[in-house]
Amino acid sequence: MGQDTAPIRDEETFDRDAVAGYLRRALPEAVRDHQITFDQFPGGAANLTYRAVAGSTELVLRRAPLGEVARGGHDMHREYRVLSTLWQAYPLAPRALHFCEDPGVMGKPFFVMERRHGWVVRDQWPPGFASDGPARLAASLVDGLADLHRVDPQQVGLEDLGRPDGFVSRQVEGWEARWRAAQTRDVEQIDALAEQLRGGIPKPQVPVILHNDYKLDNTMTDHHGDIVAVFDWDMATRGDPLVDVGTLLAYWVDEDGPTYPVFGERAVTLADVMPKRDVLERYASRSGLDVANISYYEALALYRIAVIIEQIYHRFVVGQTSDPRFARFEPVAPLLAEAALDVLQRA
Repeated sequence: MGQDTAPIRDEETFDRDAVAGYLRRALPEAVRDHQITFDQFPGGAANLTYRAVAGSTELVLRRAPLGEVARGGHDMHREYRVLSTLWQAYPLAPRALHFCEDPGVMGKPFFVMERRHGWVVRDQWPPGFASDGPARLAASLVDGLADLHRVDPQQVGLEDLGRPDGFVSRQVEGWEARWRAAQTRDVEQIDALAEQLRGGIPKPQVPVILHNDYKLDNTMTDHHGDIVAVFDWDMATRGDPLVDVGTLLAYWVDEDGPTYPVFGERAVTLADVMPKRDVLERYASRSGLDVANISYYEALALYRIAVIIEQIYHRFVVGQTSDPRFARFEPVAPLLAEAALDVLQRA
């Protein structure tokens, strides 16, 4: 397995002695008397994720990004709450071990969770990946989502997570407000899309635990293609299951699809091993849920992605990060909005 961490970026560093001292007090059995060293998982584009190494022990630290963050996003306490209990019924959820609410320790509140090992697949398949790995991973990804939606929220103490009544309506309104706060220019397609989404909200299904950003690069796989972990739970809630399915489809890169110009160079193609129609059939069979209105939810997901990427691009424009990856996000929002409008038209 390749090295998945890197030295901490200068603008995303922290007082390592302060954090090490805190970990010794909060998790003495985990770190004991070992020297604690830190590095960074560089792949994500939003929340900041670090590794703490103490002897043979590896811990993962998660905190919100630099600067102001959008309301409702990057919620480390929510992510900690979910991961501190969900692992009992959903093995793909890493176990959260501790939450620090004091922003003085690391710059913002953070939590500590167990380390999982494997590959996070983004723009290429891992070295030594099994020949049937892509097809197996596609199936595992769909099954992992269906299995999450089968978890009884009450069984894991999450029956009061979020507000499922009116969830989709609030999503449309909320992402529209986030767009206005983050936009760096006017985009007519975004305005047209928001109007169509407001006027066509489907009747919701029974609320389930939603990951709320379920996609390939928020998971980790072993070399066979089986998922070993699902990450990034800071937006987890309860709501209509098709919200998660729509997100999965929006990121399900197809070389013949309208989103390929956006994701094609930065994501492996899954549609050639499992077409979207097969994704829906597999999910529906395993979950027992109705996928009839999926076009609306895929368009909603594309809208959300456009806003999220604009938020990240905004951070680059105002100088909150110098990460050169973010400069190329400038044309993404119009392309995704156009793709979403196309999905709605073909429904």
